[in-house]
Amino acid sequence: MEKMSTRMMVEAGIMIALAQILSYVKIFEAPYGGSVTAGSMVPIIIFSLRWGFKNGLLTGLAYGALQFILGPKYSYHIVSLLFDYFIAFSVLGFAGLFNNTRAGSLVGSGFGVFLRFVCHVISGVVVFGAYAPETMNPVWYSIVYNAGYLLPEMAISLFIVGILYAPLKKASPVS
Repeated sequence: MEKMSTRMMVEAGIMIALAQILSYVKIFEAPYGGSVTAGSMVPIIIFSLRWGFKNGLLTGLAYGALQFILGPKYSYHIVSLLFDYFIAFSVLGFAGLFNNTRAGSLVGSGFGVFLRFVCHVISGVVVFGAYAPETMNPVWYSIVYNAGYLLPEMAISLFIVGILYAPLKKASPVS
């Protein structure tokens, strides 16, 4: 990880704040947590694309901590704390592994959101599997539940990243 410059830290703070604000603009909210927002993951993804995945992981971790502190809590189970907040938002930083082309930024963005989905599925199976109907496997229940809000959220995020790619590429501090 390169040394965090003042510019990078300020941009991280702005992106975390913007992500938090966008997380309050909810299009749909699932009953046991999770929502479709106005692209709340995009600022963390953009930061990761601009500054690389390691810096993106750290910024995502800070955003996950803020989500935990300021958002509703559905469980204080250690698996939920890790996989619904801290790790789930950290992995958005993996978008920064694919930052050279428009297609690469979209693949990276999708990969980061997919990893977040995996985190929520793990938490869903371990912590919330008891909510699954008796006739449904807890793994499938968690996959279906989390896909219900993360697939639309991914589509919104990919659309926004696709639109913003060209202007961001011109303004990028790193190549």
